[in-house]
Amino acid sequence: MSDKITLEALKSHLWSAADILRGSLDAQEYRQPVMTILFLKRLNDTFDENVEKLVAGGDSQKKAQQKFRHKFFVPESARWNILSDASSNLGEIIDGVCRDIESEVPTLEGVLTNTKYNDKKKFPDDKLRKLVAHFNELSLQNKNLEKEDIFGDAYEYLLETFADETKKKGGEFFTPREIVQLLVNITKPQEGMKISDPTCGSGGMLVVSRQYVADHKGDVNNLVLDGQESNYGNLGMCKMNLILHGMEDFNIQHEDTLSHPKLIDGGKLTQYDKVLANFPFSMDWDNSSASKDPYNRFAYGIPPAKDKADYAFILHMLTSLNEKGQAAIVCSQGVLFRGGEEGKIRKNMIVGDKENNLQGDCIEAIIALPQKMFWGTSIPACVMILNKNKPAKRKNKIIFIYGAKDFAEGKNRNKLRDEDLKKMTSAFEKFEDVDKYCHVADIAELEENEFNLNVPRYVDISEPEEPIDIQEAYDELKESYSEQDKLKKLVDADLKGLNIKL
Repeated sequence: MSDKITLEALKSHLWSAADILRGSLDAQEYRQPVMTILFLKRLNDTFDENVEKLVAGGDSQKKAQQKFRHKFFVPESARWNILSDASSNLGEIIDGVCRDIESEVPTLEGVLTNTKYNDKKKFPDDKLRKLVAHFNELSLQNKNLEKEDIFGDAYEYLLETFADETKKKGGEFFTPREIVQLLVNITKPQEGMKISDPTCGSGGMLVVSRQYVADHKGDVNNLVLDGQESNYGNLGMCKMNLILHGMEDFNIQHEDTLSHPKLIDGGKLTQYDKVLANFPFSMDWDNSSASKDPYNRFAYGIPPAKDKADYAFILHMLTSLNEKGQAAIVCSQGVLFRGGEEGKIRKNMIVGDKENNLQGDCIEAIIALPQKMFWGTSIPACVMILNKNKPAKRKNKIIFIYGAKDFAEGKNRNKLRDEDLKKMTSAFEKFEDVDKYCHVADIAELEENEFNLNVPRYVDISEPEEPIDIQEAYDELKESYSEQDKLKKLVDADLKGLNIKL
């Protein structure tokens, strides 16, 4: 190709790929083959590109294809031509290619093979052949891209497109990018930090954290990026997402974070500088063994089992912070005001409990978000900021920010604009009262409100009433009475004309 591939051109190409399978499969089913074939093509093209560079540098073709010369080695049995030249049983061949790549690249274990393509009813050969032929039209080598990082951006676009099409299901693996950006802007990750998302979905929190470090001239190779995800399909998307964004060194584990935490160091939860997460709201969980939790996550209290795993996730994240750690967590607003055991947990997180050696003053900020921000639900969410090492100015205080009125209205969901993100981030950084928008509350005020953290309790969100001109109102009323009198006289005259006794 003479022209470089732009982000918009790549987006269009990916959308057309999805079109091949639309109709025969729903979005939940066709996202996997589109992403898998895309990933295989990209992996092969960058492998070939690296071989070309090595040969140009003086290596023989054989030497240039040696495994140790590549970040991601593609064995001969998994090269792109195996797919593009196949005339039959393409699903079976794709399964074999996926297996062979995973056996060579441990990072990819379970990423490509979690879907079986040798199912001719679901994935007929002609559809798969069209998909392979479609991706064969473009060379996805870095030299052909307008910018190397557009591939990661294009993959993010694909994830958001699938989230948009699958509605509620989309919320399970993709957090709207502007909300991720808000969390990252507030926590400000830096090189040298350990960052985690224990409910990582497709990995957006980790991707944007790394990008923030890069944008601020930090060394992205000096970061620890860890995640855990319970859904195996989402785990695969996450790993592909990280790799396509140029990441090699990451640790993404598969299991349920509450029942089987995998981010462990020396028998304890790994301690992080930053935790960013959007956990599944109001989920059931098994709290029967929480009092004997080996990681002591529930010292502040044991959250209820039915529809109330929210604080189980929050406490897991609090326990995962090191002594200077900070967390930004997307929550349902119910965590701010529900009573019972959740109310006790909230109180303990604010005032602590010396008798049981519980650190208080853990909550730094609450940000109310607009409604309809997520796919498949109109429930308004909030962001809870935890901090184990607040600056002196912020100790024993919480800032409440009412961001619910600032958004752009959308068809499927509402969106935060750049100015909305800047307004919320600025309010958090300044930590000062702004009329009708944010308020800094101290312990006495929190106690007065019985540790209910619902933002409208602290921020006056009422609309100012227009001043009433009493004289003008009275004159209008008099005129109204005069009009009524005239109307009554006309009606009476008509009735008399009809010999109606009044």
